[in-house]
Amino acid sequence: MRASPLNKIMEEEETSIDMTPMLDVVFIMLIFFIVTASFVKEAGIDVNRPDAPTAVKKERANILIAISDAGEIWIDKRRIDIRAVQANVERLKAENPQGSVVIQADKKADVETLIKVMDASRAAGAYDVSIAAND
Repeated sequence: MRASPLNKIMEEEETSIDMTPMLDVVFIMLIFFIVTASFVKEAGIDVNRPDAPTAVKKERANILIAISDAGEIWIDKRRIDIRAVQANVERLKAENPQGSVVIQADKKADVETLIKVMDASRAAGAYDVSIAAND
């Protein structure tokens, strides 16, 4: 039995391109970009930073610590006690060894609290500690 020209045309129209390999590549690229992206971490509160005309913008500041005017210490949007600063900085430093510590202290924050946070950060192994200011 011979195939009619009409059957041959219908068979050609039913053929389609398999999209599975293209979707696999797209998902692999999506996973790659998600894994390699660096996410911005925030300390948890907004502070009124002091002005400093000589302030320099610091790149790669991954460990942010905020000190409010009431003396509250915030890391990763969590309020922590002064005794827990060293452990938290050690954990964050282990996650990102090249990260530096930036302390965002309010203008009216107690200097003693600031010094304790700096000492705890250095005791945790973070020797690149900076204080945030407005330029």
